[in-house]
Amino acid sequence: MIVRKPAYYSEFRCLAGDCPDSCCHQWTVQIDEESRERYRNLDGELGEALRGALTEEDGDTVLRNTPDGRCPMWRRDGLCRIQAELGESALSLVCREFPRLTHDYGTFTEKGLELSCPEAARLILEADDSWVTEQTPDDGEEPDWEDADMELLLRTRRELCAMLQNPRFSVQEALAAALFYGYHVQQILDGAEETPFSPENALKTGREMAQQGDMAGILAFFQDLEILTPQWKERLETPLVAPWEGSLRRIARYFVQRYYLQAVSDLDLVCRVKFAVISCLVIHGLGGDLRETAQLYSKEIENDWENMEAVLDGCYREPALSDRNLLSCLLGRQDVENRNRKK
Repeated sequence: MIVRKPAYYSEFRCLAGDCPDSCCHQWTVQIDEESRERYRNLDGELGEALRGALTEEDGDTVLRNTPDGRCPMWRRDGLCRIQAELGESALSLVCREFPRLTHDYGTFTEKGLELSCPEAARLILEADDSWVTEQTPDDGEEPDWEDADMELLLRTRRELCAMLQNPRFSVQEALAAALFYGYHVQQILDGAEETPFSPENALKTGREMAQQGDMAGILAFFQDLEILTPQWKERLETPLVAPWEGSLRRIARYFVQRYYLQAVSDLDLVCRVKFAVISCLVIHGLGGDLRETAQLYSKEIENDWENMEAVLDGCYREPALSDRNLLSCLLGRQDVENRNRKK
């Protein structure tokens, strides 16, 4: 089995008590079956505390958060009581793995880090695009996708990432061209003959389509989704003016690398590419510190499957997320009044 991962993957170290945020706060910790049985049969005060906190929620076993939204195992020093008393191996699967990602495609596996972790966000925004490839003894399972589809997605993902990083295009132009490129590759997946893609021609068409961008409408759509933290609600209601930072290219790269190949399961590439473009627009549109905004966005959207489904579905149904409005926000005139709202 071939395993591919970004070069920065192995550099990740949990900041524990020094973390500016916490994966033990405001999230419900799901407990896997093996950990659940261990906790239920654990002796001593820790065992009693765990059994008192375990509960069933929507068919899953979870740890019931404290009234202030914290995991009951989170100590005042920011460390986990389970890890401190029993070691890292005693943590539930989700706690051991976060923020590490694993995408198993049968013949190969890709690993990565989640943007929702502050330290992972730092690495994602500061690292280059180099990858490390390893060989493991696992054989993997026979994939249920077509080789030609995966080969196309792998090749065009590399091309899209290169286009996003190309300094010939501004960040806005790169994202707009990416939107057209998603449709270009979708046509090939659907059986059309492959033809060359011209970013310049795509941008010309995009500028012809662009009108006055409705960024406020995009943010209003996100306000209607499930909101986890009061910080996110405040950011959506009072966005700040911000320049188009070059680091957004790396955020775009993160979303493309994470989601692009998943189209092999249903051959729906357009919504994955649109999600990357929309995510960058929202992160930019909220302003503030780019890393903090990106991390909070990921925590609220990527780590909530209902919100993810809503955005992906909204790519085809929501007027504010239409191709024309996205292109207008990237290439057209902005609604100055809405774009300059301040605290």
